[in-house]
Amino acid sequence: MINEQIRDKEVRVIGSDGEQLGIMSAKEAYFKAKDAGLDLVKIAPTAKPPVCKIIDYGKYRYELARKAKEAKKKQRTVETKEIRLSPNIDTNDLNTKVNQARKFLQKGAKVKVTLRFRGREMAHKDVGKDILDSFYEKLEDVAAIDKPAKMEGRSMVMFLSATK
Repeated sequence: MINEQIRDKEVRVIGSDGEQLGIMSAKEAYFKAKDAGLDLVKIAPTAKPPVCKIIDYGKYRYELARKAKEAKKKQRTVETKEIRLSPNIDTNDLNTKVNQARKFLQKGAKVKVTLRFRGREMAHKDVGKDILDSFYEKLEDVAAIDKPAKMEGRSMVMFLSATK
């Protein structure tokens, strides 16, 4: 809220240079801001009494937008990459998948390792568990288990993330 939109009886006013001007009526504070050629902006509406500051509103909005943009720039989303395996995977194929997972982990992504069972392979879930365990053992130096191997329908899933 700015200027005439402020309808509170009393507000705590902070001057343009940051010093406290005290508690006064909203109209009085608005006229002080108008005399200074600036705007009266409500900064803390939930405080008792609400806090208003005498500042240039356009400049204030610009600063808020700049801070929001800076904060957005600094945040980073964690990507999840998926590696698919099968119960009858050969050792060299497994090593290739391990190397790929290692690259993903070093770039900071999480890795979802999915081992898909087809048809009669469902009878040998223990083989799948062994494959996922050996997959993790090869990555132990760079990875930690987020979620251990667990059956989800016809596939066994495990999540890995990079160790710090």
